Amino acid sequence: MVARSTRAGGTSIVMGFPEPNEKLIRLLLPRLERISVDSYWAHRASGVRGALVKLLEQMEMGTAVDPVSLKTNMLIGFEILREAAEEYG
Repeated sequence: MVARSTRAGGTSIVMGFPEPNEKLIRLLLPRLERISVDSYWAHRASGVRGALVKLLEQMEMGTAVDPVSLKTNMLIGFEILREAAEEYG
């Protein structure tokens, strides 16, 4: 969704291309889900996945998303992927 300013100073939601953050969340979710349950990182990945799903749902509904929570959960998601990859490497 894309927010555009209106003449009255408010915003209107216009359906459009997904935001970059939405694309990144959609990229992260299946990768976090693939972390083996035997991995040290599996439990943490599950929690971050849940938080990202909630954020994605908020974005899809046009509800305001906390930018700090969004950034933090995405960074943690990528960090978990990196750590899980090192665990197997």
